[in-house]
Amino acid sequence: MRRAAVTIDPADVEFTAIRAQGAGGQNVNKVSSAAHLRFEVAASSLPDAVKARLLAFGRGGGDRRVSTDGVIVIKAQGSRSLEQNKAEALQRLQALVDAAAHVPKARKATRPTLASKQRRLAGKAERSQLKQSRGRVRDP
Repeated sequence: MRRAAVTIDPADVEFTAIRAQGAGGQNVNKVSSAAHLRFEVAASSLPDAVKARLLAFGRGGGDRRVSTDGVIVIKAQGSRSLEQNKAEALQRLQALVDAAAHVPKARKATRPTLASKQRRLAGKAERSQLKQSRGRVRDP
């Protein structure tokens, strides 16, 4: 389990202040306190291997934060403060990059041992015998 220390360059991140959704009284209608983070993966200063794994999250990984054109979009609106929402969005982006920085261990194919094959077949034969004995009782 190798993990490379990958940090995000603040110049690669683009923030936009937007209005938060949901309940919050009049403050929600007049203050743009939610943070909308955009991070373009291809143009970033991340290592190429990390970029490839981040883009794979979006393509086949099912992560909706990564768009098809390689842009990560994160919206943070948990706090009433724009600065706290920016910090939360950066933490979530860093967690996503950390997950992509994790190099999966290569799987080596193995074969079952002879003893394990024999145990499996013995269990199957025993189960088969049990099921055959469940039939209807017939008089000779």
